[in-house]
Amino acid sequence: MRLLRMGILGLSGLLAAGIGLAQERPLPAPHVKAKLICHDCHQKEKPTTAAVPDEACMVCHGDYPAMKALTKDAKPNPHAPPQASPHEPYPCTDCHRQHKTPAVKCLECHEGKFTFKIK
Repeated sequence: MRLLRMGILGLSGLLAAGIGLAQERPLPAPHVKAKLICHDCHQKEKPTTAAVPDEACMVCHGDYPAMKALTKDAKPNPHAPPQASPHEPYPCTDCHRQHKTPAVKCLECHEGKFTFKIK
């Protein structure tokens, strides 16, 4: 019986910690409006450390050619990088980080050269 109580207390502590993490890092409004849950993007039952694969983003936002077309008026188009190395399609989450401030991967090397507004 004592072991059962300890297990229940431990489980409730883990659940409380998980709930706290979710509240500290809420999803952006468009993802909330779409009623997404953690599993939709992270594709794991317990996503606290699971990376989001690009395929999960592409389900709703489209593939690289679709994103290139969507951002065609941006100069330069961040979804159409030059084809020479080190420019390559970077993972979506390199720039579009849902639980942290967005970043611009291009500016790691081209700081001050471009202005981007990330949604």
